[in-house]
Amino acid sequence: MDLSQKKISMKKKIMIALWCLLLLFIVGGASAFWAISKGWIGYMPDLQQLKNPVNKFASQVISSDGRVLGTWSYTRANRVFVDYDKIAPSTIQALVATEDVRFYNHSGIDFRALLRAIFKRGILRQKNAGGGSTITQQLAKQVYSSHASSVEERLTQKPIEWVIAVELERLYTKEEILTMYLNYFDFLHNAVGLKSAAKTYFNKEPRELTVNESALLVGLCKNPSYYNPVRYPERATSRRNVVLGQMLKAGYLTQTEVDSLAAQPLELNFRRTDHKEGEATYLREHLRQMLMAKKPNRSNYATWQKQKFYEDSLAWETDPLYGWCNKNKKKDGEPYNIYTDGLKVFTTIDSRMQRYAEEAMTEHVSGYLQPHFNAERKGKANAPYGSNIGTAKAQENLKRAMRQSERYLAMQRDGASIAEIEKAFNTPMEMTVYSSNGEIDTTMTPLDSIKYTKGFLRSGFVCMDTHTGAVKAYVGGLNFRHFQYDMASLGKRQVGSTIKPYLYTLAMENGWSPCDVAPNVQQTYQVGGGQTWTPRNGSRARYGEMVTLKWGLAQSNNWISAYLMSQLNPSAFVRLLHQFGILNQEIHPSLSLCLGPCDISVQEMVSAYTSFPNKGIRCAPLYVTRIEDSEGNIIDEFTPRINEVISEESAYKMIVLMRGVIDGGTGSRMRNRYKITAPMGGKTGTTNDNSDGWFVGYTPSLAFGAWVGGDERDIHFNSMTYGQGAAASLPICALFLQKVYADASLNYSQSEQFEIPPGFDPCGTTYSDESVSEDVDESVGLDDLFGM
Repeated sequence: MDLSQKKISMKKKIMIALWCLLLLFIVGGASAFWAISKGWIGYMPDLQQLKNPVNKFASQVISSDGRVLGTWSYTRANRVFVDYDKIAPSTIQALVATEDVRFYNHSGIDFRALLRAIFKRGILRQKNAGGGSTITQQLAKQVYSSHASSVEERLTQKPIEWVIAVELERLYTKEEILTMYLNYFDFLHNAVGLKSAAKTYFNKEPRELTVNESALLVGLCKNPSYYNPVRYPERATSRRNVVLGQMLKAGYLTQTEVDSLAAQPLELNFRRTDHKEGEATYLREHLRQMLMAKKPNRSNYATWQKQKFYEDSLAWETDPLYGWCNKNKKKDGEPYNIYTDGLKVFTTIDSRMQRYAEEAMTEHVSGYLQPHFNAERKGKANAPYGSNIGTAKAQENLKRAMRQSERYLAMQRDGASIAEIEKAFNTPMEMTVYSSNGEIDTTMTPLDSIKYTKGFLRSGFVCMDTHTGAVKAYVGGLNFRHFQYDMASLGKRQVGSTIKPYLYTLAMENGWSPCDVAPNVQQTYQVGGGQTWTPRNGSRARYGEMVTLKWGLAQSNNWISAYLMSQLNPSAFVRLLHQFGILNQEIHPSLSLCLGPCDISVQEMVSAYTSFPNKGIRCAPLYVTRIEDSEGNIIDEFTPRINEVISEESAYKMIVLMRGVIDGGTGSRMRNRYKITAPMGGKTGTTNDNSDGWFVGYTPSLAFGAWVGGDERDIHFNSMTYGQGAAASLPICALFLQKVYADASLNYSQSEQFEIPPGFDPCGTTYSDESVSEDVDESVGLDDLFGM
């Protein structure tokens, strides 16, 4: 064989070898794809997951009047699904033109784009040559691929995504794939999905987006952090214009339109999507904790959390909403998850009443009380603490707060010494702090920031329907981002004189009436251990007289309350408190209990007060009416939880007694200053040193209550002028009611009357007229019963 024949033979062998290699590559590739599709290589989601890829998105919290109050989410699950027909066409066009111009012509893999990317990026090393991934592949990556820690790991993920993309194209229409892509993409600022993004950046619905707004959002798909329009507006504008240019190339826009749009400035209406902001923030967090609660285990509670363990255990057994997600299972046997299952939680909250409650608290506490508190504390060495404690005690309180702070505990966990921690707390640093007029960027030491923050008053407010317990408004504080401790339900403070209606109720249950009289004198009582107790009173009005119980409650007279308690059984009083829904198991029977030294939450107090206008039947707080799954199927419904506490007759007597507080007693500024004319019962409360200011009241339809105080008991007004319940808390309720009654759409009327039987006489004498309070015959000899 000559040399030429050898060369031909060699070439033939090489060609055969190349063809064999190609065939082997094809067979190997096909086999690999087959193995991937069967799940033998790498991760391949099962068919059910492929058929239902969008089964993980944020759950929505919906008000009783149909408004979405917010969502629950974490990490990439903060999405609310939007349908294709509710997306602006310009958004679809921008996405296709920019990310996958041949989207409608391939079946998941664009081989032209793939080969271009391999040649330009792999061979020519052109970093700006563009990628080869289709929209469907990008969707597969978003939904099913974890973050790759290396280039090698990313290369192994690619073939899996190709297979998934082909399967998605087989199972879904092009429109459905586009919709899923937009619902899954993370647009930054906790705005995952187009609906959240449209709301966050433009405060719009997806269908309302303009061409420029669509182009901006699609521009983020390349690199949302780099093109962040909030942080880098120039980059975002440039990227938006690139998207407009791609829309021109794809034939969606004309040159004239592009020139006009590109010349427009970047116009955002940015509102960060955050569960710490927005509407009903405290309520949403309260519900989140309730729904996701697990069955209480004593080992998970600290030794000092005995009361908390008791309350949680009781809630687990008696409240269907508490721990709902872990009590109920999905079809696959897994418990529900509010972060990922796209539930719709329909609450009893009325968004209008919620807004009025938040406005009332801000107006009174931030707008009125806080400036007076600041003026009172100005120049004081131990500010924000009261003048009744020394500087040394104030400093010790601050150090205790420092040791309890998250910063301190985190440094401690990291092994820092006490000296190092204290040095850090006394080193100035940049920070953002709260103010009544918005956040402030400043420089101060962490210790000074604790002192500064403690200088703000705290507050809590709850409003419920008196007949169902439906919670209409719930405000746990002034600003959830900065004050996350919920003072509506989680926080419990001494209730002072707001406990007195329960004591008077016990008296009514034992045969007393509002007409019965008691000596208005200071007395000394024998208590346990041979000790004595001599209660004080803030007024000596009518001292030495025999006064009616109605007058005693209206004036919040401590001597009358102490006398009543001495005639009754303190242990029976404690049992009655528990029947009213007061959960505190550390309440001990004693004579002084009649003045309210026990800690109770606003929610508990308001729930208990529903018993009076509801004929002796207490309504537990009802927050949710139903829960639906992501497809609109009703999973669960909730009904009022009630229990009979006292007799109807006692409830009617209590209405008479408590109306006296509003019509001529400590709550009379509700009438005189705020001009509320609705029939109303209520009670003010103020604890020692003005540490707690309370007001709890009710109309025929609504029960409501507010508390105002400092972060600690030592932080308070020095004077009753601003610190007493009538000045600190009653105005919140009054301003709230003014707004509610002014809104005709809510259908609450000030002419509504309490349901008291015609002719009922709280003193035991039958009268023929229907009026209870104004027209009682004063010839009975009880001249102070109704006319104070």
